[in-house]
Amino acid sequence: MKYVPIYVACLALLTILAPAHAAPVALEKGDHLCLVGNELGERMQHHNYWEALLYQRFPEKGLVVRNLCFPGDEPFERIRSLNFGTPDDHLKHSKADVILYFFGFNESFAGKKGLPKFTDEITKLVEETKAKDYSGKGSPRIVLVSPIAFEETGDPNLPDGKKENANLAAYTEALKSVAEKTGVGFVDLFTPTKKLFDETDEQLTFNGAHLTDAGYKALAPILDEGLFGTGGPESIDPAVKAQIDDKNFHWWHRYRAVNGYSIYGKRGEAGSDGTYNNRDVMERERAILDQMAANRDQRIWAVAQGKDVPEKVDDSNTLPFLSTKTNVGGPDDLNAKRGKLGSLDYLSAAEQQKKFKLAPGYQIDLVASEEQFPELANPVSMNFDNAGRLWVSVMPSYPHWQPKSTMDDKLLILEDTDGDHRADECKVFASGLHQPTGFEFGQGGVYVAEQPDILFLKDENGDDVADTRVRRIAGLDSADSHHGPAGFEWGPGGNLYFQEGTFKFSQLESPYGPKRMQEAGVWRFNPKTGEIERYIALSFSNPWGHVFDRWGQDFIADASPGFNYWAAPFSGKIDYPLKHPGGSQHRRVAKESPVGGDPQFQAPTFIKKRTRPSAGCELISSRHFAPEDQGDYLLTNVIGDRSVLMHGMKDEGSGFVGTEKTPLVYGEDGNFRPVDLQFAPDGSLYIVDWHNALIGHLQHNLRDPSRDHSHGRIWRITHKDRPLVEPVKIEGEPIPALLEVLKEPEDRTRYRARRELAERDPKEVVKALDYWTKQLDDSDPDYEHHLLEALWAYQTQNVVRGELLKQLLEAKDPRARAAATRVLSFWMDRVNEPLELVRARINDEHPRVRLEAVRALSFAEGDEAMELALEVLNNDVDDYLQYTLDETMRSLEQ
Repeated sequence: MKYVPIYVACLALLTILAPAHAAPVALEKGDHLCLVGNELGERMQHHNYWEALLYQRFPEKGLVVRNLCFPGDEPFERIRSLNFGTPDDHLKHSKADVILYFFGFNESFAGKKGLPKFTDEITKLVEETKAKDYSGKGSPRIVLVSPIAFEETGDPNLPDGKKENANLAAYTEALKSVAEKTGVGFVDLFTPTKKLFDETDEQLTFNGAHLTDAGYKALAPILDEGLFGTGGPESIDPAVKAQIDDKNFHWWHRYRAVNGYSIYGKRGEAGSDGTYNNRDVMERERAILDQMAANRDQRIWAVAQGKDVPEKVDDSNTLPFLSTKTNVGGPDDLNAKRGKLGSLDYLSAAEQQKKFKLAPGYQIDLVASEEQFPELANPVSMNFDNAGRLWVSVMPSYPHWQPKSTMDDKLLILEDTDGDHRADECKVFASGLHQPTGFEFGQGGVYVAEQPDILFLKDENGDDVADTRVRRIAGLDSADSHHGPAGFEWGPGGNLYFQEGTFKFSQLESPYGPKRMQEAGVWRFNPKTGEIERYIALSFSNPWGHVFDRWGQDFIADASPGFNYWAAPFSGKIDYPLKHPGGSQHRRVAKESPVGGDPQFQAPTFIKKRTRPSAGCELISSRHFAPEDQGDYLLTNVIGDRSVLMHGMKDEGSGFVGTEKTPLVYGEDGNFRPVDLQFAPDGSLYIVDWHNALIGHLQHNLRDPSRDHSHGRIWRITHKDRPLVEPVKIEGEPIPALLEVLKEPEDRTRYRARRELAERDPKEVVKALDYWTKQLDDSDPDYEHHLLEALWAYQTQNVVRGELLKQLLEAKDPRARAAATRVLSFWMDRVNEPLELVRARINDEHPRVRLEAVRALSFAEGDEAMELALEVLNNDVDDYLQYTLDETMRSLEQ
């Protein structure tokens, strides 16, 4: 069809589709409507088109809408952090008169065999809900809302829409059947959205399953018609929608409050100032947000009725904030008791620089501070873009945004315009953010943490300011800002990894079904396919560091306890809710090995912990640094030593062992808080200094007045006697030139080249790769590593090259064989005879290759895979290999 405004197209479509039927729900004056269910409903509070139509249709009824949806929710599968409250608790708090249930999408991935269970659970949910009285006015009226159709985008990387739609149609029919049997309302969104997707040129989902803003605008009249019949508004009033946006902003930050574990969870009792604790102070603020949302309800009614309202909302009727006293140095100050308190008398950057001690041969210099750039307040994460510019996320709202204040955390670009290695210019790429604990570039934009979401920001016109802001991933928990999404890192094969800490219970939806993780772990997201998976399910405390070495082996720093792990042994497949044993939160989780032997108590660590807590980590890969330090593992410490620790790394058995060396840098200033670090394009090392006297939720009240919201510094470490690396041009370079960059010795240079290649046209990249790989010189000492980079580039483009994989599985270098076996683990269902490919590696002469082969088998099924895994016992087995074998057998036995 010819392109027409999508809203108009939907109205025309409804005229054709709409059957003559009674509306499934009749609204009464003062009704409170609650949305409950999955991500389809959850996203509606961020795209408020349907709610605008609701108020425009019923301007005199004084309706109240509260969104209680969570991504991933199913009727009786709704995981939440400790003491969040039951669904009934929140329905009662919201005084629900009408409940719109959004279910059927997540459940549909069980296919036809899952229909009986789904039907039984929906029936049970309806009957239980009908027996409740949340508002004091009797049983709530219920409407079952079906899932939308799966959009066939034409993208070969996304699932087959026809198969998904067959399932969704069946689950829609099941909902309709339950509604008829139980006497509740029903709205079919599947049928009209299927027709809409088929007949509209504009793509209305970003992954086939989840709607864009335009998609929600198109859905609004369909849902309005389905609920209330014909005769609805013909357009959306932007003035009404603006008021709803404001109301839902405040409701969102009340219902999905960050730091829930310090509000209603166990740490609510912490942070005492002698009068108030965290729970006292923060529950008062949630009550204020309730009042602010109610004030905005009244504005919505007025604007919907065509009345004028003041420019600003009058919130003078809310409760007062509770004023806290500082406990710095007092009897409740845990940091003071431990001798780990910084100083409220902040030094200038010049004075602080004098208090650094460095490893022999190295020096430290200031790049930027709050003295020059006030925006650099509470910097938490850094990265270099493909043009070589330094980006930093800052969160002056830490540890918690306060109602009635401006929410204005930022993502900054710091540029050195005169080449003196000091920042001269600070640009604000994005403002109005909330707790951006991590970020990473990709797909022409930036992925930014904003728990419970991962945002995707993009500059559309080249002015270095984000023009679009999309909630790309939703459903992460918001229990603790310290434990929010962090450690963003691209794996060499094109997957984006990010981490969550303990207290978190997250549910993420994808075009392949829901994924859940509780109490810490690492997520893996493939932006090309839309896949989201639990990469590591282990009981970390708070993992904040993640780095891959030259051969694709990765290492993770768990901040709170200061433990550091080699990831391979516990990154095999394990189904929710199971977790791999060990981790800092469960140091003594014993389990019997399925093949006999002693119980395995924990995932082994590769360095001896000397102090805690840590944050970021990095591997030295820079010709500018001393030869004897190459490959060393760097680890930041933010309290115990306030330093960047350095560890010499070597192979040991199947894994690695690190031995502590002289710290690269140690800060005698107690406010030095190194939280992130990364090698720059010129081979120097940059460090983010959070620079705060007070850190932590447990030691001080979230509203302790001594918390700092203004300081922050970036430091740069160089070698005194070695030349800098000549930066390689990456941004905008032709694809053949970028492939040549994959030969560079610096890990971060190749990392950025891979990131750039991932954004290019897949057909052109694959075509160039085919040629480049054939032209490689097999006499080059790095030939096998160049081939490996090519294999990773194909994997990034979601293209299987079986012959190249087989060549690398037989490489001379065991590190290449191990890396190829890791790629095989991703392609187990996409290559011929995968078990035969694994068999040779199970019996490989090198233990790390054998470990990767055992790990790969966790992604297989059946007795043959179990028998093959046990063949590893034909050779010596160390602790790492035994752990991996135990976990693979446990997975295969499921």
